[in-house]
Amino acid sequence: MGDAKKLIVAPITAQDANKIVRAIHYSGKVVNNSQLHLGVFMDGKCGGAMQFGPSLDKRKIQGLVRGTGWNDFLELNRMAFADWLPRNGESRCIAYAMRWIKKTYPWIQWVVTFADGTQCGDGTIYRASGFHLLQIKKNNQIWIAPDGEKTTRMVATDTRRPARERLLSRVSVTKVQEIMHTLTIKGARSGTKTVDEVCKTAGGGASMKKFIEKGWRALPGFQLKYIYFIDPTARERLTVPILPYSEIEKRGAGMYKGESRAGSIAVDAPDNQSGEGGSTPTPAL
Repeated sequence: MGDAKKLIVAPITAQDANKIVRAIHYSGKVVNNSQLHLGVFMDGKCGGAMQFGPSLDKRKIQGLVRGTGWNDFLELNRMAFADWLPRNGESRCIAYAMRWIKKTYPWIQWVVTFADGTQCGDGTIYRASGFHLLQIKKNNQIWIAPDGEKTTRMVATDTRRPARERLLSRVSVTKVQEIMHTLTIKGARSGTKTVDEVCKTAGGGASMKKFIEKGWRALPGFQLKYIYFIDPTARERLTVPILPYSEIEKRGAGMYKGESRAGSIAVDAPDNQSGEGGSTPTPAL
């Protein structure tokens, strides 16, 4: 473990956590509804942050564990660690965070999180920390424009967000015509004749039709769902099967630091798989 034993995890303000995440996290973005913010310190210097809060699609996620109350679970929204922190420090910090949550908020039964196997990694740290793998699915949530800008499907389909219209206006008419010509050719080759069918094939459905017409496409890759049981008895009420880590390799979903990998995933960890919030986390959660 080495210097990892020197790491200290402690509550920090939402403002400080957001600064760290924007500076270190690969996305450069925070989740605005995060409520619990824990900083990671080494020799008095903060080099990381973990942010927890309610899931954006809370009603659907709640059903993962039968009998879970509305406020009985959290999502690990963001986790960012500086490169200068000691090796293996991430799993040590996650373990401390889970113990801290159990002590401070005893009604929290489990924590869900997602690994971005499209842009970042397949969840090596989660596996090393005792999270269980629940789902591997092809990405249809992260989209990229012809000029390289990325957005999430949630932003793209929310007609209440001004950002949606800005994103739609980024591509010139000439570019749109070029993209549509390409889609028409591909559609003809595959027997698809309508834009709606092209949308369906792209994994966007009718809700992403306008974006696909302007050249947006879903990034190739996968999204992986993990769960950690703070209350071990909650595992007995899990409503979906736990997948073996080896399933990641089998499905070609392996990724490390943004690069696809074909090596063994199972060696990463044992197979037993044993926004703005308050200024400082308080038991009000």
